[in-house]
Amino acid sequence: MATTGVGARIDSLVARFFDASIPDPKGLPWYVAPLPVWLENVALRLAWPIAIVNLVGTLFGFWYYAGRPMEFAVGGQLGMAPLAAWPLVPDSPVATLFIALSLIAWRLDWSVAEPIHMLAFFGCIKLGLWTPYVQLVLNGSDGIAAWLYWFLVLSHLAMAVEAFVIHRYASFSVPAVAVATVWYGFNDVVDYFWPILEGPHHTILRAEVGAGGITHAIPAHDLAAGWAVVLTILAVFLALTTRVAKLRQKPQ
Repeated sequence: MATTGVGARIDSLVARFFDASIPDPKGLPWYVAPLPVWLENVALRLAWPIAIVNLVGTLFGFWYYAGRPMEFAVGGQLGMAPLAAWPLVPDSPVATLFIALSLIAWRLDWSVAEPIHMLAFFGCIKLGLWTPYVQLVLNGSDGIAAWLYWFLVLSHLAMAVEAFVIHRYASFSVPAVAVATVWYGFNDVVDYFWPILEGPHHTILRAEVGAGGITHAIPAHDLAAGWAVVLTILAVFLALTTRVAKLRQKPQ
C-alpha cells in the first residue's frame, strides 16, 4: 500500500478524525477492485457519514418518486402504484438504503448481514450505471432543472463507486449472491416483461409519456430493459469473480 502521495495524505488526514479500525486491503485484481487503496480506506473510515448520506438519498428518492410534493401527499409514480408495489418501483432509493444498511451492518458487526452486503453491491452497480445511461442517452435534459438532472447523473455514478468498497468487508458468499440475483432478476422481470401489479414498476421514461398515457411500445423502453438485464448479469459476474479472487488470496 502506498505510504506517500496526495491520496495517502488524504487518508492520513481522515484517519486523524475517524480512527476506527478498517480491514486490510486484500490485493485483489484491478477488475474487481478498481479503486485506489487510499480511496477505499477513506470510504471505510467515513462509513457512518456515508451511510447517513445514503439514508438521506433514500428519503429524497421516495420524495422524488412521490411526485416531489411539498406536503405529505403521495402522487407521481408511487401514487400510480398500489402500496404492495412500492418496494419494486423506486429502485435507486432502495439501492441507497441497501448500501446504508450494509455499511451500518459492517460497523455494528452483524453476523447475518452478508445478503445485505450483496444486495447493496448489486444495487449500487445496477442503479449506479442504469440511471446515468437513461438520463444521458434516453431521457436527455429537456423538461428537468439542470441542477436536478446533473445531480441524478453524478449521484448515481457515485453509487457505482460505492459498490467497489464492499469487497473489503464482505465475503461474497454464494448464497448471498443468489439472494441478490433473485431480487434484481425478479425486478427486471416485473419492471419490463411481466408486471404483476397495477402501474409501471420501472422508472418511467419521459419518452413513454404521451397524450394517451404511458406506452411501452417504443424503442426507449426496450433499450432501458436491455441495459437493466445486462447490468444484472454484470453484477452477478463481478460478485462471483470477486469471490474467486478473495478465495485465491487465502493462505493454502
